[in-house]
Amino acid sequence: MKRLWLERWRAFKRRPSSYIALLLLLALFGISLFAELLANEKPLLVSFQGMLYTPLWQDYDPVVFGQQDTFLVDWRLLAEQATQAGEGDWVLTTPLGWGPYESDPALLRYPAPPSAAHPLGTDDKGRDLLARLLYGFRLSMVFALSVWLLSFTIGIGVGAVQGYLGGAVDFYGQRFNEIWSAVPVFFLILILIAVFTPSLLLLIAVMSLFGWPLIAQYLRAEFLHLRRSDFVEAARALGASPWRIMFLHILPNGITPLVTFTPFTIAGGITGIAALDYLGFGVPPPTPSWGELLRQALSHFTTAWWIALYTVGSMFTVLLLLVFINEGVREAFDPRQRKR
Repeated sequence: MKRLWLERWRAFKRRPSSYIALLLLLALFGISLFAELLANEKPLLVSFQGMLYTPLWQDYDPVVFGQQDTFLVDWRLLAEQATQAGEGDWVLTTPLGWGPYESDPALLRYPAPPSAAHPLGTDDKGRDLLARLLYGFRLSMVFALSVWLLSFTIGIGVGAVQGYLGGAVDFYGQRFNEIWSAVPVFFLILILIAVFTPSLLLLIAVMSLFGWPLIAQYLRAEFLHLRRSDFVEAARALGASPWRIMFLHILPNGITPLVTFTPFTIAGGITGIAALDYLGFGVPPPTPSWGELLRQALSHFTTAWWIALYTVGSMFTVLLLLVFINEGVREAFDPRQRKR
């Protein structure tokens, strides 16, 4: 089995476009995981009067830095004072210098076009667009990966039990799957948002609970096909438990369709959270999200072209990378393609 997966990985790497797309997507996601270190109004380190401070990890009283009549430290003012004083005090800011929630008070109008201070411009609240895109990408990927992991876990468990046991378990399980699949998820989300405070965890839970039936259907079919195979009968003869047979013998041989679905499932999660945020049923404001930026792009299409260009361009790039990855996965799991 390890040899088979190694052959598939080598076949995937032989397709440069897919392999490069995977590396790029992993690199972008890895960068977004450290967004606070790249785009933040708080500095990374502050040296003030011989003491080191870490604003990213700890909140400080403004009085510590000699600022009165304020509840929050003005880090930009502190950086200017440290530069002018020249007494050994210094402030190490993040590369971008702007957080996703911070409006630029120096701007004359919102949204502002790209400039040296804001390379991609700002949104209609004066917040840096690059910072919002970076944090929004992380939110989209976390949502998509979480829904993929949870829905696949539930679907694999249900499909494996149905396909392996068959009989009444399979019959009643199929009827339950059909009823569960018929539930209008969108209207359910509207009801839950009206009752509960919308959050990322709530959306992940709802989408995962109603995203597994299709996965279960495919895995059930694979288990029905493989449960009478010679290697399964041999495992039974050796006294292997049903759970061991299902998840250590049948599952590795029947998981191919699910692996090929993975890139499209993640792409569906990204577009799904963007659609919910665009309609106003997603994460609550001012959480940075691509759907909220798309709504702004529509509202300011003629006056703020940069919002539409960079938001749509970001989504297009990520979805295109997933398409390339899917092509490589499909060929890697196709025996006819691997033999070429």
